[in-house]
Amino acid sequence: MKNLAHKFRAKRCEADEIKFSSQKERKRYLELKLLQDKGEVAFFLLQVPFRLPGAIKYICDFMVFWEDGHVTIEDVKGVRTPLYITKKKQVEALYPIIIDEI
Repeated sequence: MKNLAHKFRAKRCEADEIKFSSQKERKRYLELKLLQDKGEVAFFLLQVPFRLPGAIKYICDFMVFWEDGHVTIEDVKGVRTPLYITKKKQVEALYPIIIDEI
C-alpha cells in the first residue's frame, strides 16, 4: 500500500498498536491514558460515531468518561474544515452535547 501524504500535512502515527491520523491526536490519547492512571478519567472511547440525517455520520476522536460522572466529546483539530463545522453544528443540534475541540 502506498504511503500517501495527508492533505493537511498531519503525520500518521501510532501508540499501543492504535493508528492515529496525527501526532496531535496520539498526544491527546497519551494524555488521557495518564489521566486514567491518575484516577481522573474512568475510561475513554476512540472514534465514536454519531448518526446524522441523510445516512451521514460524524465520528468524534474521543468520548471521555470522567470519574466525577460527566462525559466529554473531544475532537482533535488542526484544521477546521467547512464540512467539519457543518457536522459539528448538526451533532450539537441533534444531541445534548458540546464537542470540545482540542
